[in-house]
Amino acid sequence: MSDTIYYLIQEKLNNYAIGFPATESGIEIKLLKKLFSEPDARLFLELTLSLEDPQSIARRTGRELSAVSEQLEGMAGKGLLFRLRRKEKIRYAAAPYVVGLYEFQVGRMDREFAELSEAYFKEAMFKSISGAILPLRTVPVDQSIKPELRIAPYADVKKIIAGKDKIAVLPCVCRVQQLQLDSECEKPTEVCMAFGSHADYYVENGWGRYIDQNEAQTILDTSEKAGLVAQPGSTINPGGLCNCCGDCCGLLRALKLIPNPAAHVLNNYTAIVNQEACTGCETCLDRCQIDAITMNNQDLASINPARCIGCGLCITTCPGEALHLHAKPESEQQIPFANSLKAAMETASSRGISLDQLKK
Repeated sequence: MSDTIYYLIQEKLNNYAIGFPATESGIEIKLLKKLFSEPDARLFLELTLSLEDPQSIARRTGRELSAVSEQLEGMAGKGLLFRLRRKEKIRYAAAPYVVGLYEFQVGRMDREFAELSEAYFKEAMFKSISGAILPLRTVPVDQSIKPELRIAPYADVKKIIAGKDKIAVLPCVCRVQQLQLDSECEKPTEVCMAFGSHADYYVENGWGRYIDQNEAQTILDTSEKAGLVAQPGSTINPGGLCNCCGDCCGLLRALKLIPNPAAHVLNNYTAIVNQEACTGCETCLDRCQIDAITMNNQDLASINPARCIGCGLCITTCPGEALHLHAKPESEQQIPFANSLKAAMETASSRGISLDQLKK
């Protein structure tokens, strides 16, 4: 089997979202071979980020319709593209590696894929993650928000959930991957959510289940108690929400490796500590998933603003109520992207990728 097709897929995926960089070891080619058969790889190369029905794809690529329809559906079941069903109409599109193909492997995760993913993360992916506009943003956990702190609806995790008509819960793919590697993480696993058509895709493939508003809000509470960071997509109306820990989440793990995570996260808040009220109990050290808190020479909590991503987890369990969220200066405030296309374009632009490349 020739590797040429897989190098072409690597180049294609590297144009999308946070990228899929090449490595000296070639580990990314092994990853792609694990995911794609050669026929599936060839069809993936024909797809774009724009949704198309099988008739259009068959006509555009010169393939026979029934064969294309069967292959597309098979690839959808393996998480090798994105599928959208609307009544009787089905459309398909290519997907980035993150967020996309990697997350779609939650139902196929085995030790081999977990090991390849880990090796690739350590060699190249963490650099790509920490150097790009992230596909997820951080929002404060609900219990950390005081009434006087005016939080926009897109930054209020419970309001984000309340605005969704269709919700699915699914296992956290990062935690599933790390458990395959014998991780000792004890955080709950079934805590990530998909909304709307994304929820349909996960449920139709057997990777998640539909839940109602009550269960969704309960999962948010459970996640907060477990010390998980709420991370919806980077748009105002996100298609999903992850609840992440610093031990397993690829995004948080990558951010922990750089000195200024706050500069790379879309969040308009930061935590501050009143040292007069701090008891030095160190509870906040365990709650912080990004290593933003240390104890100073007086054994009191000290927050590094360059590292704090404003999740609010340290606040909700502080026995002395010494911690609280503070809005960043207006000049530093950011609004999430209007939609996923805008997010993709801005992310690509930040990496020097042209719109023409995105269309391929």
